[in-house]
Amino acid sequence: MATPPPPPTPSSLDLTLNLHSSSKPPKPEPIHIPLSTPLPLQSIPPNLNNLNEEALFAEYYRLATRYCSNTPSSSSSQALIPLPPESLAVSTPQPVAKKRKPRSSDMVRVSSLTLDDLIYFRNSIRRARITFESLRLQITHNQNKADELGLTEHVRSTRPDSRAASLMADRNLWLNRDKRIIGSIPGISVGDAFFFRSELCVLGLHGHTQAGIDYVPLRQSASGEPVATSIIVSGGYEDDEDKGEVLIYTGHGGRDSLGHQCADQKLEGGNLALERSMTYCIEIRVIRAVRSKKFSTGKVYFYDGLYKIVDCWLERGKSGFGVFKYKLLRLENQEQMGSVNFRLAENLLSDPLMTRPVGYLNTDLSKGRENLPIYLFNDIDDDRDPILFEYLSRPIFPASAVSNKLAIGERGCDCQSNCRVGCNCMEKNCGEFAYDNNGILLRGKPLIYECGPFCSCPASCPNRVSQKGITTRLELFRSRETGWGVRSLDLIKAGSFICEFSGIILTKQQIDMIKNNNLEQCVVYPNDFPNRCKDWGDIQDVIPDFLPAEFPKRGNNKFGIDVSRVRNVACYLSHSCSPNVFVQYVLYDHYNVDYPHVMVFAMENIPPMRELSVDYGVVEDEEEAGVGKLTNG
Repeated sequence: MATPPPPPTPSSLDLTLNLHSSSKPPKPEPIHIPLSTPLPLQSIPPNLNNLNEEALFAEYYRLATRYCSNTPSSSSSQALIPLPPESLAVSTPQPVAKKRKPRSSDMVRVSSLTLDDLIYFRNSIRRARITFESLRLQITHNQNKADELGLTEHVRSTRPDSRAASLMADRNLWLNRDKRIIGSIPGISVGDAFFFRSELCVLGLHGHTQAGIDYVPLRQSASGEPVATSIIVSGGYEDDEDKGEVLIYTGHGGRDSLGHQCADQKLEGGNLALERSMTYCIEIRVIRAVRSKKFSTGKVYFYDGLYKIVDCWLERGKSGFGVFKYKLLRLENQEQMGSVNFRLAENLLSDPLMTRPVGYLNTDLSKGRENLPIYLFNDIDDDRDPILFEYLSRPIFPASAVSNKLAIGERGCDCQSNCRVGCNCMEKNCGEFAYDNNGILLRGKPLIYECGPFCSCPASCPNRVSQKGITTRLELFRSRETGWGVRSLDLIKAGSFICEFSGIILTKQQIDMIKNNNLEQCVVYPNDFPNRCKDWGDIQDVIPDFLPAEFPKRGNNKFGIDVSRVRNVACYLSHSCSPNVFVQYVLYDHYNVDYPHVMVFAMENIPPMRELSVDYGVVEDEEEAGVGKLTNG
């Protein structure tokens, strides 16, 4: 995974968030001793206040490691503390935990960001989200694999999402810990979707996995007063009234273990922080939890933007006890709320013409060739360009590419049921399957072998994913910014298969002929796609010994996909240097590594109604000229 560019200059940060006209003098900067090698204990100065804490920890760990390595391995030995036999089993190396940084109480508001700043923060957020989700997937997959192997000693002691967040915290990979950001978090967009509150903590969007109010406590506030920064609206309080743009939020406290109000609330903690934020006109981030049976978590969290508190009062609630209530109004000129788009998309899925009577040109552009209909929507102008092309759901390969010995010289698996450990197809994928049991890609690779027509396993095999076609309801829509674009009516989970680039596959000789006649404007060149698949599944920030997959090796991929006459929904994907989908090469119906299928997977959780974008490898001057999306014949 590429290292993000250096952080933006401090000029883009507004560091003066004062609640009073007077402020405390700034704290002196701590003295930092550069650490090249661990300091011997004998050289540690007697004044421990000036000691580099990391150096002390490193030396302690070095000596502890040497002690363990010199300890006899037999429980009957003369070791100071004989090791029990069960402790001698080989275990998976774990990252060395560092002392976690405490969360800062210094409040800042980010403003005046340049384009480079926005790209930097966007990439930082994406890197953290990929690391979190990749860790969670690997932990879950390993637990399931242990269950399948009948390892009864395997215990699910910690939820995978909590474990992933904890591993990142051990490496100080949680974001926005050095400063407490008031207002928008750079790199996080209104409408972004999350499945776990622990991920909100990792990103600094909300700081608690349980509490609904995140705030700077009184004892840490420079002003001597608590300040609220974000709230989660989960529907857990019976006195809440949520109307979207206007929100009546109930304070916390006074509830029993079952969530029932059993006592009066007090104006303290988060309740006082909300009241103080109202007094000083400090905006609040609002995250909404939307319940849904579609997902195993039972709910989805959407960041719905910034609100301001305009009123606060104490009244008797439905349970007869006093509760504090806060009236919040959503700030203007923000993107549409993710929770609103989620409900809009659900209505479109059930009855698109009733939900949006004007704008639909076609309710299935694919004419039944895809598993699900492809909607065509335009409420901007009279352009009907996509209707002019024949829809092709699968690419057409040249016979010379898929019928020679390179294409059929391999054998599939002999599994009579779903593929398991030791299967031939698993060995082709370097001893591991590419997907989990839910069809989510575990990590990107140069090439993936799925089971296909040469295999004996059934259609239900978890190693058959992208070949089954789309499982997401997609809509081709007209945009003022990007022309024709693609968005989903479903929430797409990170790592999910979306669609395949389809068209007439051209050999290198055919491409050379087209270039000589200046007819290449409607050809997709797979070799131009940057190798972003290596980013997906990268956990090197947590496990330094983890290396990006280099096998299975793919071929030269010197072919093109002609979409001048026939095409599918994929060729309308917009270009972005910070995309939300990536290309993964897959083989399943032949074994010619020079002509793989060009599959598209989600780089992150993509909320409904958000445009899909891929990196076509367009250079800056071409990007400014509008090159990068194939929409005209």
